[in-house]
Amino acid sequence: MRSRLLLVVLVLVGLLAAGLGVPLALTAAQRAQEEVFTDRLTDTISFSSAAQRPLIEAPAGSSALSTFTAEIARYDEVYDVAVLVVDRSGALLTASRPREQLPALDAYAQQRTGVALAGRRSASYPLLMPWEDSPLVLAEPVLVDGEVVGAVETVSPTDALRAETVRTWSLIAGAAVFALLAGILVALPLTAWVLRPVRRLDQAMGRVGTAVAAGERPGSPTRRSGPPELRSLAGSFDRMTETVREALAAQRAFVADASHQLRNPLTALRLRLSNLDGHVRADASDDHLAAMEEAERLSRVLDGLLALARAERAVEDPAGAGETDLDVVIAERVDNWRPLAEHSGIELRRSGPHGLRAAISETGLDTVLDAVLDNALKYTPAGRRVRVATLRTTDLIGVSVVDGGPGMTAEDRARATDRFWRAPGQTNVEGSGLGLAIAARTAVAAGGSLQLGPAPGGGLRVTLWLRPAGRGPLGPAAQ
Repeated sequence: MRSRLLLVVLVLVGLLAAGLGVPLALTAAQRAQEEVFTDRLTDTISFSSAAQRPLIEAPAGSSALSTFTAEIARYDEVYDVAVLVVDRSGALLTASRPREQLPALDAYAQQRTGVALAGRRSASYPLLMPWEDSPLVLAEPVLVDGEVVGAVETVSPTDALRAETVRTWSLIAGAAVFALLAGILVALPLTAWVLRPVRRLDQAMGRVGTAVAAGERPGSPTRRSGPPELRSLAGSFDRMTETVREALAAQRAFVADASHQLRNPLTALRLRLSNLDGHVRADASDDHLAAMEEAERLSRVLDGLLALARAERAVEDPAGAGETDLDVVIAERVDNWRPLAEHSGIELRRSGPHGLRAAISETGLDTVLDAVLDNALKYTPAGRRVRVATLRTTDLIGVSVVDGGPGMTAEDRARATDRFWRAPGQTNVEGSGLGLAIAARTAVAAGGSLQLGPAPGGGLRVTLWLRPAGRGPLGPAAQ
């Protein structure tokens, strides 16, 4: 965004410089040419008046013609401006230099001579550009008693005029470049000042959106800087963030309190339902069994909500996460889940390097492994394998669980850690939809992350990435 805004500023400065510089350059060139044109026009008119007598006496060699020729030759010698005199038929009568040294006249110059012989004065000359080397040609009629008897032409070189134009244009171009550079120097801090709060606000919005989606605590308020409008927007955003923070806190408090408050009545209800076993009429036994199953399912949901509330509180206050020997916890969890795996005809295997220690509490690692193994054993059919493996990279330690189930699409994996989310077509599988959500938040609380990906040959790979013992928190890129 900053580069685009800077480009816009530079384009505007460039357009402004061009909009002011081009007309100024053309005006300066036109003014300089008008000064030369006026000076040459005065001299041409003066020569047309002085040429009346030579044209009247006409024959070559007359004293009047010789005197006039000497005068224009002297003028040509001093100013390097050729002077030509033609009669009414356009034939050359005399000139300030020999015929072979006279400059060649183009069609436009000859047209101006025809206009003068028609009795009209010289019109303003069109602007000559620096790359045009045409001479400046003026022609004035010679009148005797109101009758045109000939014309006087002056042919001025434009080298000096074009050089002056180039100098003027160079100065204007230099001023435009200086203005552009000054614009860059001003635009760099200006765009940074304008966009810095926008960038902070964008980052804060992403942070709050991620926190809301993950059930975590939103980030700290934004710094208020920049233009007044953006400072006001940042203030509104901070108030919105505080509202979201309060709503999340109230939601978590409600879930935790409601789960605690419902646990005792639900336990009493389950006991009463259990006590009815054997005392229910035969035609109501199915309803009694269904009530027992619903009470058991509700108990699992409450347990999941309580675990999720604990995980979210750990996200807010990750202090004291501790360090854990992975071998001990993994061996214990694998042993605990092996009877269920064998009962379901599933092979549960442990692999990977040993002797790894990671920054997570034993309780946290238990929670993640229980949630992920429970999920893996549910979706893996009999005769397949579930593998628990430890991983080690340069900066991270991982624990992965690979199942032999149907796997998930990329869209499903992106939503799998949402609370109460169930994969399409798997709603008949026992569970509350909280397992992976609890695992993901427990991983974040330990300063790690939970990554879901496809497994080779099908199935789902869930990897818990953790910091090695004694390391600082993971950066955003690692997570």
